[in-house]
Amino acid sequence: MRIVVADDNLLTRQGIVHLLSQAGLDVVGEAADADHLLTLVRRHRPDAVIADIRMPPTHTDEGLAAARRIQVESPDIGVLVLSQYIEPSYALRLISDHPERVGYLLKERLFDGAILVDALRRIADGETVIDPTIVARLIGRRRPKNPLDRLTDREREVLGLVAEGLSNAAIAARLHITTRTVEAHVTQTLSKLGITEDAQSHRRVLATLAYLRSAPSADE
Repeated sequence: MRIVVADDNLLTRQGIVHLLSQAGLDVVGEAADADHLLTLVRRHRPDAVIADIRMPPTHTDEGLAAARRIQVESPDIGVLVLSQYIEPSYALRLISDHPERVGYLLKERLFDGAILVDALRRIADGETVIDPTIVARLIGRRRPKNPLDRLTDREREVLGLVAEGLSNAAIAARLHITTRTVEAHVTQTLSKLGITEDAQSHRRVLATLAYLRSAPSADE
């Protein structure tokens, strides 16, 4: 895999590059701001991009805006954004319009290179990856008249793992149940959420969006 890394913190950026290089991934460019990131992406056409959400000049959401631009211009390029903060609304903004080949991880995950590399590979395969800490935070913060209230506790648990991007087999291993049981829970959950078969969309991604949208904003 060919990767472009963007983070204005030199030590963080070098640390990410080191982890990726150790895993055999090819870092073809490094950027310290969003504009340079977009230039490198257009020049190198990488398989995936890693970008900090907050970069110069305002350190608000420049990285997120750049990620969304990449999704529009080059939907075949995977995008993994990193944040130091738990911001579910940012994750929702990232995946709402282009829910494939995208991920959102907290920077604390960088201490484990295997998690970072696994997320990149799954994103390159077209999956959606959401940090499990964000998913866990959302479990207890549901709105009144929430569509998730139709689900059983086990179905909500399975949906939370779907939102993390886990496969049915991985969910089965996590919950110590059979894959067939997971498949039954997923099917029932999608049915209760009104997510039907659609050749133009991924039902699991739509379920993830439903899950994220069920959470109140940070101000509530």
